[in-house]
Amino acid sequence: MSNVRTATRRSTLATRLMQGSVLLVGLGLFCLSQYAGAATPVTSTFPVTATITSACTVSGSSLNFGSAIDPLSVSTPLDATSTLTVTCSNTTPYTVSLSAGANAGGATNFANRTMKSGADTLAYQLYLDSGRSTVWGDGTAASSAKNGTGTGSVQSHTVYGRLPSLANVVPGSYTDTVTVTISY
Repeated sequence: MSNVRTATRRSTLATRLMQGSVLLVGLGLFCLSQYAGAATPVTSTFPVTATITSACTVSGSSLNFGSAIDPLSVSTPLDATSTLTVTCSNTTPYTVSLSAGANAGGATNFANRTMKSGADTLAYQLYLDSGRSTVWGDGTAASSAKNGTGTGSVQSHTVYGRLPSLANVVPGSYTDTVTVTISY
């Protein structure tokens, strides 16, 4: 019987030790969770950035005074128009300048804009206004440039061209190349 009592005591002791261990582990986990929940949060910040640059594009359509001009029956001055399309980022100020052309004999020789057909020449002019009173150039040599402010969308600007005279013109296909510059 003493062996049975000893075995029972050992079994009871083992059970109580196991219960105590479970209780201690549970108590430890509870304390850890309380400690973790009571911790002060740490915060920080980080920057978020973007740099938007100003940008512009410009293109132009041909200015064509005609493909079959009869100098004996067409009255002068002979007028034509072209369109420049400008797209600049919103609120970007810009200036559109036109060169004097490839045949003017100088970068700022706006008064001598000339189309050529071989060695023959035909004078013409480009203007900012429909009344053809303000020469469109780069702002030098009695010319003006076109100023504007970008909207982020396409903006159209009319180029007003004029052939002042066809007197004594030699038949031929006359051309010139004008450079469009947008500054912003």
